[in-house]
This record gives sequence, structure tokens and C-alpha cells, in this order.
Amino acid sequence: MSINQTISKLNDMKLIGMAKSYQERRIKPDHKDLSFDEFFSMVVDDEHIYRKNKRLIRLLKRAKFKLSSACLEDIDYKQPRGLQKTHIVNLQNTTWLEKHQNILITGATGVGKTYLACAYGTWACKNGFTTAYFRWPRLFGDTLAAMGEGNYLKHLKKLSKIDLLVIDDFGINSLSTTDRKDFLEIIEDRYMSGSTIITSQLPVKDWHEFVGDPTIADAVMDRILHISHKFELRGGSMRKPQKNID
Repeated sequence: MSINQTISKLNDMKLIGMAKSYQERRIKPDHKDLSFDEFFSMVVDDEHIYRKNKRLIRLLKRAKFKLSSACLEDIDYKQPRGLQKTHIVNLQNTTWLEKHQNILITGATGVGKTYLACAYGTWACKNGFTTAYFRWPRLFGDTLAAMGEGNYLKHLKKLSKIDLLVIDDFGINSLSTTDRKDFLEIIEDRYMSGSTIITSQLPVKDWHEFVGDPTIADAVMDRILHISHKFELRGGSMRKPQKNID
């Protein structure tokens, strides 16, 4: 069998990374002295890396992060906002995701809540977890649209199956009676089956009052607070003021 035929068959079998690796590595001078097992191991590793990278691209695209370049390694600890590196590093493992724990991030506007949430979301994608980002108003807009299209239950099921749901700007606008019930359904479905990151300008102690209905608020807060990790960011906005354009 010719080299071209071998590469063609690898591509036919969707072993794209392996085909590219085999084509490139077989002509490298420093690979001439490798044993078959050593060479084959490298080619397999390249296919594995190719698939992981392809999955990561797919996960990031589906997540639709507001800040797609957010990264835990690039977090600024110089600003005095009560953000400790040890707290960040302690959650750079998959335990909290595997145990379906939550992260709650509060603080004033511009203090870096969205960046931190998106950074953890990106990190989750890099570790193979499905993730979805929603701003608070969009979460209910999409749910209402699904209801109008007759896909309400399907939409809720989809949200329940996501490994990590990021809800940004919780409490930025008020809840209608329908929104309140939908929120309970979303949180209830995800309880002990998925992790949720919530950012808000409201302190956690005010969330119960914001939800409104005492019965629903009790149920929602009980599930959100059960095994949650909290970041209470302080200080003013980190956003640079825009220069006036004459």
C-alpha cells in the first residue's frame, strides 16, 4: 500500500490528526531512529490532541461567552478587590464540577464578575465540560420563546443537561410571576445534576428578597446555596474610561 493510500484511508476513517501527523513525521530526520512503537505512539498522541482541540473549539463556540478570551491565568490580582489567588487556584480542579457545586460572584458593576465567570467557564470547556452562558434577561427571553414555539419542556431539559450553566447579571431586572416559576424549574432541574455560576450586583443576602415569592425563594435559595463557593468582590470599576472624541 502506498503512503498516499494510507493517508487517504486515515482521512476516510476521520482520523484527521493521525493522517496529518503520519504525513509530517515520517519525513522528519530526527524520527528516523525511532522504533515502530515510539513512532506509532507519537502519531496516536497527535490524533488525541487533535480531537481534544476540536472538541474545545466546539464547546467554546456553543458556550457563547460574553468574554471569549477570559482566562484564569490572566486574572489581575493587583487591584484591591478582595480577590485572592489561593481561592481561584483551589477551584482549578474538576471536583466542584463533578460534585455539581455552584460558584456565586457578587460585587459592584465593572469589578470583574463577568470576566471571572467566563474564565471559569472557559476553564471548564478546556476540561471537557459542556457550558452555556446567559445574561439574566436572555435566560428568560429564550425560555419564553421556547414556550411560544411549543418547546418549553425540551428547552428546560437542554438546560438541565449542561454541565456548567453561567448566569450573568442576576437581578439586573425584576422577575415576573412566570419568570419566577421558570427560574425555580431551571434551578430544580439542575440541583445535584449540574453546576451553576451566578454573578450579581446584589449581595447574596438580598437574593431571597429579590426572588419575591417566599415559597419559591426558599426553594431556589436552598438549592443555590447548597455547597456553593462565594466570591465577594470589592472596589470600584476596573473599566477604563473612554476618551472623548471631538
